[in-house]
Amino acid sequence: MLFLVFELDGERYALDAREIVRVLPLQPVRAFAGTPPFIAGVIDHEGAPVPVVDMAQLALGRPAHRLMSTRLVLVNDRADPRASQPRRLALLLECATRTQSFAPGDFAEGGIATPEARWLGPVARDALGFVQWVKVDQLLDARVRALLFPDPPSWQGGEDGNAHPTPMGRAS
Repeated sequence: MLFLVFELDGERYALDAREIVRVLPLQPVRAFAGTPPFIAGVIDHEGAPVPVVDMAQLALGRPAHRLMSTRLVLVNDRADPRASQPRRLALLLECATRTQSFAPGDFAEGGIATPEARWLGPVARDALGFVQWVKVDQLLDARVRALLFPDPPSWQGGEDGNAHPTPMGRAS
């Protein structure tokens, strides 16, 4: 299997290439108030807003460094059983410039439970050390998924069909 390898503070992580829709260069991200710190905001991709998850903020509690090797990686969030189609997410990744092949059998459980980071999967070892598989479908919990992908969309109004004010004071 092919993986996109990225780094966070010298530790390597990998995304299954089959989950990647597109790798984009770094671009401006519009911040949204009221979201968890690891939600950097949204980007415009082909005319649609796409939420951005800052993996450095999620994993390390600091914003991603804006490096030449920092990329936005579009993935599909397929974990919501209510969604008729996968929803797009952009992952803000540092040092995301290379791919590497691993066999599924190369990965093994790391021996440490990570309930607060359930998106961290098994680890594989190569000549450079460990690389940990990031499970895209585990990145968002139900609460965060509901913030990013409200059903129905907040701008369409509530159950009564009327638009409701948002915290920013605009009609939803």
